[in-house]
Amino acid sequence: MEKRIGVVGIVVENPDITGRLNSILHDYAELIIGRMGIPYRQRQVRVISLIVEGTTDEIGALTGKIGNLPGVSVKSALSKS
Repeated sequence: MEKRIGVVGIVVENPDITGRLNSILHDYAELIIGRMGIPYRQRQVRVISLIVEGTTDEIGALTGKIGNLPGVSVKSALSKS
């Protein structure tokens, strides 16, 4: 499969889940080119953006595991080729 580059946006509304989220991100570290996290304290949320490169299956597995965490929303956008 061809590798694609893309961005993954994550919104964390449950602060108790950050340990599990970081563990997932560590497991998929080979896909992550860059990461930026912003704690938005006034709204009690954390916003994380990832720049990733991998196959659609690999990126889908990453976002699927993140999306299964309670209190976490995830969306991705990938290059066409």
